[in-house]
Amino acid sequence: MSKVTMNAAEITAHFLELGDPHIARHAQGFFKTAPGEYGAGDKFIGIRVPVIRSQVKALSPLALDTITELIRSEFHETRLFATLALVDNFNRADETGREEIYHLYLANHAFINNWDIVDCSAHKIVGPYLLQRSRKRLYQLANSGTLWQRRVAVISCFCFIRHDDFDDILKLSELLLTDPEDLIHKAVGWMLREVGKRDRARLEEFLNQHNKQMPRVMLRYAIEKFPTELRQHYMKK
Repeated sequence: MSKVTMNAAEITAHFLELGDPHIARHAQGFFKTAPGEYGAGDKFIGIRVPVIRSQVKALSPLALDTITELIRSEFHETRLFATLALVDNFNRADETGREEIYHLYLANHAFINNWDIVDCSAHKIVGPYLLQRSRKRLYQLANSGTLWQRRVAVISCFCFIRHDDFDDILKLSELLLTDPEDLIHKAVGWMLREVGKRDRARLEEFLNQHNKQMPRVMLRYAIEKFPTELRQHYMKK
């Protein structure tokens, strides 16, 4: 049986039917949508992530113009769906298609605007595209005044880490030591922890140089998998 083909308006209407107001209210608190918080003003339909992923499987591949329209939606779940669909398209694409998707992703950074949307996509689009290319774009993102662009820079490095390529995440981590945002501290700490899983000596070298300047949450995330005595050693330092 062939898959159902739906345009952006039809997918949005379908999602509105799937929504649950109770789930939406909970999500608005969980994703900090109050004034002054990182997700201020975001709107939720009330669809859980496994359901969204099932819809990607059911409806992909989607045309890029449909994804572009959906990724600019006012609704968080629709933007998450569109981003996951973009990852699916990237995985199916040839090199020319991947380049187009990479540029589309970065061009729509204003809509990739919460940690879950970044974290499900940056290391699956930006990271793979840059794996054999210049990483200069990551440093531009890391110097952005936009929290989510900085997080994209960090999470993209997960792809490199999985290839035992640690140079860029260590450089970016040093660059972001004084970042004001807790969500950056957590992202950097997470990626440093992933480095440590593959090369603990390399992570300890970084910690020995920078642990006194590191925000505590960044340090705690980075050393989470260390033996107890070693964790205590770094926290005391």
